Amino acid sequence: MSFEKALAWRNKILRSGRKLVVTNGCFDLLHRGHAEYLSNARRCGDALLILVNSDSSVRKVKGRNRPIVDEKDRSFLLASLSCVDAVVIFGASNCVGLLRKIRPDIYVKGGDYDIDSIVQEERGVLEAVGAKIRFIKFVPGLSTTEILKKISRG
Repeated sequence: MSFEKALAWRNKILRSGRKLVVTNGCFDLLHRGHAEYLSNARRCGDALLILVNSDSSVRKVKGRNRPIVDEKDRSFLLASLSCVDAVVIFGASNCVGLLRKIRPDIYVKGGDYDIDSIVQEERGVLEAVGAKIRFIKFVPGLSTTEILKKISRG
């Protein structure tokens, strides 16, 4: 959905007293680790919004050979999961501006991050809007990087 639609949707959630969970990432080569992570993230609140890096943003973060799957396909797959309520593609190198406007109740990242390794500007905005920051246990061996290593080994 567009960010404008997501903002209107978020306001409905706020008025209803429900809690919005937000996470963000590339989600290239969707796999079981992603599905478990997102399912657990959704359990932290009443609705889950995923902010997905655009193709150009993924290249800045992961390198010129990524993403493997384009932004529209990644977003479609994510939106198809029953635990996901909305997906928004963003093109910036971080999602500070979106987080400031969407004002999540809960922000979730995988357990491969901690409070000191998340984008500190994002952390500042999340703390300013009163969002709870949670980390969900990382599923070892289930990552896009590991899948790409297996493929390259043949």
